[in-house]
Amino acid sequence: MRKLLGILAAVLFAQAAHSAELGDDGLHKVDWQRDTFKDLREDLEEANAEGKRLMVIIEQRGCIYCTKMYEEVFPVPEIDQYIRDHYFVVQLNMFGDVEVTDFDGTTLPEKDMIQRWGILFTPTLIFYPTEVEDGAFGQAAAAAVMPGAFGKWTTYNLLNWVVGEGYLGDENFQKYHARRIEEGGLFD
Repeated sequence: MRKLLGILAAVLFAQAAHSAELGDDGLHKVDWQRDTFKDLREDLEEANAEGKRLMVIIEQRGCIYCTKMYEEVFPVPEIDQYIRDHYFVVQLNMFGDVEVTDFDGTTLPEKDMIQRWGILFTPTLIFYPTEVEDGAFGQAAAAAVMPGAFGKWTTYNLLNWVVGEGYLGDENFQKYHARRIEEGGLFD
C-alpha cells in the first residue's frame, strides 16, 4: 500500500510540475509565452529575427479545453520542446481589454479584436506566415488556424506542418496528418 501511494504521489507531482499555472486573468501561463506590447507587426518581426514562427493563442477564463491543452498536450516533452525551438507565442484573452495592434494597423482591445477576427472558440491557435500581405489582418492573414483543443499527435503534426510551410504546397494538412499517422506516430 505504501508503495502504491508513493507511485501515485510521484505521478501527481509529475503532472503538477508540467501543468501551467493560472494568472490573475484566469489564463494559463507558461514560460514559452511572450510578454509583448501585442503589436502583431512587431511580434512577427521579432519572431522572424529569432528564426521562429509567430503563433497567437486565444484563451478565456474557465475554458476546459484550454486546460486540456495545457495539461495533456503542451507538456508532452516533444511538443513543449518543439514550441520552444520553433515558435514565438503571444497569448490573447478572448474577453480582455489589453490593446492589440493588427497587421493592418488597427488597434482594439483584445475582446474587440477577437470579435473582428471572427474567433468563436477557445483555445484557438493562429499561425502566421513569415510575411503578411499589406492590408491583411487576423485569421485572414494566417497560414493556418486551429480552432479548439486537439490531441497531442494532431497538434504536433500541425506545429511541424506550419514550420515546414506545408500550407504552401500541394499536401494539405489533413493529407499530411494522415500520411504521418500511416508512417507511425510518436504518440498513442
